[in-house]
Amino acid sequence: MSASRRAPASVDAYVAGFPPEVRAILERLRATARKLLPDAQETISYGIPTYKRNGAVVYFAAFKAHIGFYPPVRGDAALEKAVARYAGDKGNLRFPLDQPLPMALIERIVRHQAKRDAARA
Repeated sequence: MSASRRAPASVDAYVAGFPPEVRAILERLRATARKLLPDAQETISYGIPTYKRNGAVVYFAAFKAHIGFYPPVRGDAALEKAVARYAGDKGNLRFPLDQPLPMALIERIVRHQAKRDAARA
């Protein structure tokens, strides 16, 4: 994010800043996070939507050609293998905007990250 661009004040404001087709994807991710993390605080951190409990559980962001999903998946070999095709250099996930969002996989990721977060408590 450039220094001249301010971070959005809320997830609503973040989502509103995108074209309708991207907003629909972001709203789907948001609904999934809210469903699977009902006790999480929805906030903006690092300028992007974040869901926190004991720490940040998941973050997501829209880019020109993909949706970024963070943090990297660690600690579950089967899940790491399942997300490998989407993993970037640092393990952060990139879901291409020109392909259907793998919602079942995203739900697995959120559940996994929630378990990791609970272990931090």
